[in-house]
Parts: sequence; C-alpha cells; structure tokens
Amino acid sequence: MKVSLDQAALGEIERRLAAHDAHLDQAYPGDDGSRQPVHTVYVPAHRYTAGLAQDWGAQAWAAVEAQGTEALLDAVGVRADLRDAVAAQVERKLATEPVEDLRIDLEDGYGTHPDAAEDEVTAAAAAALRAELDAGRATPFVGIRFKCFERPTRARALRTLDVFVSTLAASGDLPAGLVLTLPKVTAVAQVEAMVAVCERLEDANGLPAGRLRFEVQVETPQSILDAAGTVTVARMIHAGGGRVSGLHYGTYDYSASLGISAAYQSMEHPAADLAKEVMQLAAAGTGVRLSDGSTNVLPVGDGAQVRAAWANHGRLVRRSLERGFYQGWDLHPAQLPSRFAATYAFYREGLDPAAERLSNYVHQVEGAVLDEPATATALAWFLKRGLDCGALGADEIVARAGLQPAELTAMVTRPLGG
Repeated sequence: MKVSLDQAALGEIERRLAAHDAHLDQAYPGDDGSRQPVHTVYVPAHRYTAGLAQDWGAQAWAAVEAQGTEALLDAVGVRADLRDAVAAQVERKLATEPVEDLRIDLEDGYGTHPDAAEDEVTAAAAAALRAELDAGRATPFVGIRFKCFERPTRARALRTLDVFVSTLAASGDLPAGLVLTLPKVTAVAQVEAMVAVCERLEDANGLPAGRLRFEVQVETPQSILDAAGTVTVARMIHAGGGRVSGLHYGTYDYSASLGISAAYQSMEHPAADLAKEVMQLAAAGTGVRLSDGSTNVLPVGDGAQVRAAWANHGRLVRRSLERGFYQGWDLHPAQLPSRFAATYAFYREGLDPAAERLSNYVHQVEGAVLDEPATATALAWFLKRGLDCGALGADEIVARAGLQPAELTAMVTRPLGG
C-alpha cells in the first residue's frame, strides 16, 4: 500500500489542530446524561409554602375529575391504543411527583416590595424549602428567580440571591437539584457578573467551587443579537465558565419587547421560533439545556373553557417536543394534566419505532432505515428522556431495544468532538 504522509506530516497536523481540540473539549463537552425536568412551575414567593407541590397535584387531579379523564385525553389527542397507559401514568404522576422543577419567583410573579418585606419573604422561602428537604418532600429540582441585573433592580437582585443561598446553606446541604434563575439578561457582562457573585457566595458559605450554577432567561432582543450584530446568547454560554445550566425562553417579555401586540404573543409566533432556533444552535454540544416558554391561556372557567385550554396547551407541549425543546413553563395547577398527558403520549407513540431503529443500529441489523452514529445518539436520548420522566419503563426499553438504562446514558454523553 502506497502512502504519502509520513509521521512528520501527521505530527504537524496534530500540532496545528491541538488548540482547536482543546477548545472543543472545553467549550463543547456534550451532555452529562443527567435527568432534565419536563417543566418548570413558577410560584410567587409569598405564596410558597412547604407542601405546595402536593397541593398543586391535588388541584390538578381535581380538575381531571371534574372534566373526566376521557375529556383530558380527547383534548390532548391521545391515541386510542395509548389511552389506558397514559391515563394511569398521569394519575400516578399527579399523586407522586406533580412538580418536577419548582421556581420560587421573586421577580415578575412577586413584584416590587419594600426591602424588609422581600428579605423576610426570601428567608421564609429558604426555611420552607429546608423543611421540605428535611422531610424528603422537595421537588427534584428547585430554586429561585430573583430580579434582573439591570441598574434599577440590581442591588435588590443581589440581596435576594444572597439571603436565599446563605440562609439555605447555613441550615444544611444545598439540594442537588438547586437552580438559580437570572432573568431578562441583556449583556454578556451580566453573565460574567453572575459568575463572580457565585464565586463569592461559595467562598463565604464554605461551598465547593463550581457548586452554584444558573440558568439564563432569554427574554430580551439583546440576549439574541447585540449591537455589534453578534449572537449574544452563544457568548453568554461560554462566558459562564461552565456555570450556565440552561437557557429558558420567556414568551411574553420577549414578544412584547419586539412590539408584538398582546393578542399575538405566543410560543409559536415566528419571532419566538427564530429566537429559539438561535438558542438551539448556541447550546448545541455545550451541555446547556433548553426550555420553551409558557402559555397564559389557563384551564379555568366552565368545562368548555377548560377543555379548550387543555387542547391548546397539549398542542403547544407536543410542538415543543417535536422541535427539540423538552422542557417548558407551567403557571397553573390545571396545566399539569395536559403537560403530562401530552408528554407521555409523545414518548409512548415513539417507543416502538425508536427502540427498533436503535436496536438495529447497536446490533448491526439491516433495516429500512440506515442510521448514522449521531442519529443513534438522538434515538438513545429519546428513550432516556422517556424513561426519566416516567413515560417509559426500563423493562419496556430492555424488551424492545435490548439496552439497559446505563447503556442509554453512555450513548448520550459523547462530546461534540468525540
């Protein structure tokens, strides 16, 4: 066999690309394979008490009982052959884990109050969360949204963040699923400032370096495109130094800031889709998770209004899932049934085809579709997400794909350059 590149030539190429290899390893480490919640529930801080999630679950189930399970399944459009399974899963979910990610809101949902009052509410929220943690009843993911780092609210934001983290840390270990939410970000400098704040809070409270991470809410035009014409949100991720855990789209603040009238502000507006596509591009390969926004059309009122709102919410949840946004915001207990019904139906519909394709790929069986490694990773992610949220069982995946959960995790944790 004739070759023209000797070891010296190959070594030169390695040297040329070494810096880029190191950049890929640092900037695009891939996902860690951990669980991502399917939703975030926002609750005003002054209304948060220990046991709130269970109360939301009871209210959600009461809404289902008032309308009937069949009405929920009809509204969300669950396939006939999946209805029994989805109905049972929704009932079980609302009884055992109705809220996956709880955000104690000290921003828009709380409003502006005297400093002493906000200090008191923040400390009370930390104490209530500690009570839930000690009782083993806290949601898997939980945290606060404080005010933004714009000049008028910056000092208050920092004070609230300090009170919450310091109070919680003083009473015990921080929850594993702690999430801090930085809203209305307009500049990379604000992300850099948040990194500095996290470092100081860790040092002051004896926390390990890197323990505090935060999500960035994409709610302003400046978070997508800056004055120089660069994609701000991509720079924000990398300015976070590994502390940015997620990008959350804010439907109404973002839409309003573009001048879109209230009647047309929606998760599916073309402007929303553009922003979310940019977020998706910016986060790809970084391990930063994405969340879609919310709908403010709530399942309240008479039966027809509730069912219509369920149909709208279920359709939007499905739309987000199909577009690669596996998390969204929920604002009312009666949105939980449509969230879980639509989510479970999505994964159960895709179970058999995804498992067959992945099994064929892993076991090198020729089938009707020739999948590449990247698609196999996407198939593994589909099954793992379905498993994590309770839509799919490990036994089902083993029976259909011949893969254990640990094998799925191994398939989805490959870095971009791996």
